Amino acid sequence: MDPAEALQRIAFLLEWNGASTYRVRAFHTAADAARALPPGAVDADRARRLRGVGPVTAEVIAEASAGRTPGYLAKLEEAAGPQARAGWDLLAAARGDCHLHSDWSDGGHPIEEMADAARALGHHWAVLTDHSPRLTIAHGLSPERLRLQLDAVAAYNARAGDFRLLTGIECDILEDGSLDQEPELLDRLDVVVASVHSKLRADRDPMTARMVAAVREPRTNVLGHCTGRIVTGRGRPPSSFDAEAVFAACAAAGTAVEINCRPERRDPPDELLALAVGAGCLFAVDTDAHAPEQLHWLTSGYARAARFGLGAERLVTTWPRDRLLAWTDARRG
Repeated sequence: MDPAEALQRIAFLLEWNGASTYRVRAFHTAADAARALPPGAVDADRARRLRGVGPVTAEVIAEASAGRTPGYLAKLEEAAGPQARAGWDLLAAARGDCHLHSDWSDGGHPIEEMADAARALGHHWAVLTDHSPRLTIAHGLSPERLRLQLDAVAAYNARAGDFRLLTGIECDILEDGSLDQEPELLDRLDVVVASVHSKLRADRDPMTARMVAAVREPRTNVLGHCTGRIVTGRGRPPSSFDAEAVFAACAAAGTAVEINCRPERRDPPDELLALAVGAGCLFAVDTDAHAPEQLHWLTSGYARAARFGLGAERLVTTWPRDRLLAWTDARRG
């Protein structure tokens, strides 16, 4: 394996073992740097001169570039069980990401930078899902701005080679369960992620009705961060809803449940993820990235998917682009 793959595998196994986000990120950062290296052996001193590479990651680069399995990786793999290896296989099967943001809404980087970072990771496709109009705090896209963004995405794809940036939106689920964008525009998009961002403390029954209506809407492809919880800092409790009813509606409609990889979300919680797996739902392992380096967060989602016994067939983010688009087209009828 090449140095970048070795570093990425270490990052995944550290994630699997519950290592700190900071430690996992160090190996992803080094993997990004290693991708720029030419083929051939690289000694540790030279590797240390790469940005973001320290003593441990430099040694991994030196060993892998010389055709050896890095000792640090071998130690982690020896301790890992078959479930962890299944998780790595799932991660290796990833083809795209259904949820990322640019500076057109609340992301921090241009469309081109986000797309280029996804392509550099080996993705075949990624979906641009900036926010919808009513989320003004996140500079949500009006219909006019979304139309302009569709042109910008088309211009990017004209020069992107085999990689494809798919059109999309993270659309607010309104209180009546409808979607916060013009239906005609939603019909033009490749992928629609529908999420609750307002009235998160609503009573259980109205929230359930709201979510069920949204996932049954034929234009909805993915239910985003279903509980809305925040697990870091001051935190935010999960919304209250009948998860069995919502996931049954997702399974019946063919709407995927998002496994959101943001460290502050890790949504759905384990007990709800187990319910969604049991209900027969499809899933999308999404980073919800607002910056290029956040696209690495997918390791945590695939680790969780493997722990719950999910295979690639139920993870739409492992599907080839044509299959993904056939699925979203079929939802619209």
